[in-house]
Amino acid sequence: MLTELGLSTWDETVYRAMLQSPRAGVAQLAAQLEVDEPAVRGALDRLLDLALLRSSDDGLCAVRPMAGLMSLLDRAEREVTLRQRRLEVARLSIATFATEFSHQAGTDLITRLEGIDAVRDRLVELAQEAKHDCLSFNSGGAQAPDIIDAEKPLNQQALERGVQIREIYQESFRNDPGTLAHAEWMARLGGHSRTVPTLPMRLVIVDQRTALVPIDPDDPRAGALEISTPGVVAGLIALFEHIWASGRPFGEAAARDQLGLTTQERGLIELLAEGHTDESAGRKLAISTRSVQRTMMVLTQRLGVSSRFQAGVEATRKGWVR
Repeated sequence: MLTELGLSTWDETVYRAMLQSPRAGVAQLAAQLEVDEPAVRGALDRLLDLALLRSSDDGLCAVRPMAGLMSLLDRAEREVTLRQRRLEVARLSIATFATEFSHQAGTDLITRLEGIDAVRDRLVELAQEAKHDCLSFNSGGAQAPDIIDAEKPLNQQALERGVQIREIYQESFRNDPGTLAHAEWMARLGGHSRTVPTLPMRLVIVDQRTALVPIDPDDPRAGALEISTPGVVAGLIALFEHIWASGRPFGEAAARDQLGLTTQERGLIELLAEGHTDESAGRKLAISTRSVQRTMMVLTQRLGVSSRFQAGVEATRKGWVR
């Protein structure tokens, strides 16, 4: 209970025993607490250092809790205040260092971030620097729980500063409990999330001026390009807004179009019509090959045909393929 004041659980136990039995010596305390005498002596030495015991003509006596513990509390508060001041100095030093580094880095409008660790470090910086908004595409597989947990404090701090966060996920993420819980948590803090069948790549845009796109869309671990070219960033913002407008907010039931198709079913049909295999369509939609095959079986039955070829012909006839 008092560990924040520098008092271990064992020290607190001995201190309580001293308060309850003011005249007890080392041997009596050891017998009472059922430990050996060296353990008691060690605790008494620490209690003396903390000024919770004082020496008198009769030996050691315990200082009353309100006097002794409040003194420790005052000291702890002074240490916290001093540490806060040092942290503020460190914060200013970091800002100065970052400014110097950015000047040394030159005026390149495209910076190559090699490897996933460099990308994550830069995302942390951008999250802390963000003032207005943050837009993102979250494509591929669902994020691991540890990554979501690591991002939570950054998202919360940004939202509390008034930064607007909008995230677009793929429809398949609705089946991932971790992603669903994260989206609900973000919504409670003021964030907004939508889903679409497919996304072209991962993307982060901060304050309408800095964008991160993958070096290799098929290998997120390869790193990213940080782009500050106004024309390119404007184009990426337009792409985001176009896809955002077609997205479905988390929490809404799957909508069907006038032909009775969900956005994921429509996306699958269009991918297969373009020549994608079940495997590549699954990767685009971030669903398993088995889910692709199961969905196609349902759609084939709805079309009233027995083969994929017949399904393609009938889907075209019904206007399912644009």
